[in-house]
Amino acid sequence: MHTSSNRRPFHRRVAGQLLALLVLCGSVAGCARQTQAVDGSERVFEGQNFRVVSIDIKRESLSLHWKDPDSGEPYANINTLRQWGMSHGRRMLFAANAGIYDRQFAPLGLFVENGKTLVPLNLAHGNPSSGNFSLLPNGVFAIYPDGHAAVRTSADFKADNKPVRWASQSGPMLVIDGKINYQFIDDSASLKWRSGVCAKTPHDVVFAVSEAPVNFHTFARLFKDELGCRDALYLDGTISQVYVEGEGYAGAPTFMVKPYAGIFAVFAQPTL
Repeated sequence: MHTSSNRRPFHRRVAGQLLALLVLCGSVAGCARQTQAVDGSERVFEGQNFRVVSIDIKRESLSLHWKDPDSGEPYANINTLRQWGMSHGRRMLFAANAGIYDRQFAPLGLFVENGKTLVPLNLAHGNPSSGNFSLLPNGVFAIYPDGHAAVRTSADFKADNKPVRWASQSGPMLVIDGKINYQFIDDSASLKWRSGVCAKTPHDVVFAVSEAPVNFHTFARLFKDELGCRDALYLDGTISQVYVEGEGYAGAPTFMVKPYAGIFAVFAQPTL
């Protein structure tokens, strides 16, 4: 058997490799963060606490759900969808309520699930005092067949006329082309729990929910100034929550949550 006195013992080589990896990542926690496709964190912005979740949709599929395909019944809440996933061998990593809905608990605007349009784009101009959806412009968060995501105003989405795989319409837009929605008032006293979404890059989707009531202007500044989003969409308020595996729920208190008409979710990819 050939041996060499210049070769380091195995345990020393392994230790050296681990040290090099730690130097590259900065820390063990840093390495863990780099490998997470769904990354939740607490952010403090202007004295307010927010839960922010970044999703790399190149690595994990973000989908949209309304009704159980077997029973036809709405999931209505995150836990019911999570249990459905468990019964089908799918582990939920993330979930959040989608866009605004009507009195019948159906999506008020566009809702596309796995390429099928269940509710068409809604371009009706209602009375802003009747709900946030009518506080224009509203918009669409969509994931396209090639896997990229975007937030577009409803008018721009219609003009694009591109097929989508998943889409939810809501409103109002929080940030439009790098500018805060001009209708928001800096010192507004309208304070609610709020949730929103942006596509920071074509494959980096960011959800955020406030941990306490905030106004629209502060929430929009979070997306623009803290998260670096050029276009961001409001999802809902008062009832909004996000769920991250291992971290639980964040957002509105549970007693305020009502049935959802749509739920965004990430389920772990099945292992072979």
